[in-house]
Amino acid sequence: MSTQTFHFISGLPRSGSTLLAALLRQNPRFHAGMSSPVGALYGGMLNQFGAGSEFGAVITAAERKRLVRGLFDSYYADQAGKDVVFDTNRMWCAHMPMLMDQFPDAKVIACVRNVAWIMDSLERRFRADPYEITRLFNDGAERNTVFSRVDTLAQRNRLVGFAWSALKEAFYGEHASSLLLVDYDLLAKAPHKVLPLVYQFLGEPAFAHDFEHLDFDAPEFDATLGMRGLHKVRSKVGFVPRETILPPDLFQQNANLSFWKDGSNSRANVITEQAAATPGESA
Repeated sequence: MSTQTFHFISGLPRSGSTLLAALLRQNPRFHAGMSSPVGALYGGMLNQFGAGSEFGAVITAAERKRLVRGLFDSYYADQAGKDVVFDTNRMWCAHMPMLMDQFPDAKVIACVRNVAWIMDSLERRFRADPYEITRLFNDGAERNTVFSRVDTLAQRNRLVGFAWSALKEAFYGEHASSLLLVDYDLLAKAPHKVLPLVYQFLGEPAFAHDFEHLDFDAPEFDATLGMRGLHKVRSKVGFVPRETILPPDLFQQNANLSFWKDGSNSRANVITEQAAATPGESA
């Protein structure tokens, strides 16, 4: 069994998870990347030994746990030289009990953003290539207009709606204390203040990151989705303000979904603007 420390990056799409991974991988002790297949492989494994499957009755709970841990160890065997591995997948917020059982000391960093701006970002990517249909939508009815596209993405089993629901489950769940929410706007505006708080949450020694020279792109992965440039990270971290391209009513419909701004009923950790202004204090 690997002696590496495992942590996880999850949260909402278009909210800085690729940017965060690109920053963390600058640390020579860390391995981090964009979404890995481990989550999907875990889901497939559950179907193979879960209730109703051919082998479910003969695979014990201890064997199931070993098989799942073996999946992580095998996939990251090539990263044996790294002390800390960050696996990225939006589904992890929906599987906190498994993560905490396998990795009791693991932390989950959930990247968040105003949902209206997430929808705006995805709509911009869709319109950037008018000769592509993208695999995010199943048919013409879903992709017909900005209204059908946003409504489709917001469904509980689709790109944005699933991630939002999973995050909310983790935010109010029994393992919320192992969760840290990082707002995209704060990360883009003040990475030099946010990263020390992330390290503090992880219990890792500080590292001097370079916010002027980043390098991350996944053109092959994005091409298979039919959304070129989806995971490309700009070389310099920064926040670029813009006006939305969504109709006002559609923007407002999604602008009030930031439940994490009220943490009164949650034990989750949230990096606020005040905490980012005074690095070293608790997030």
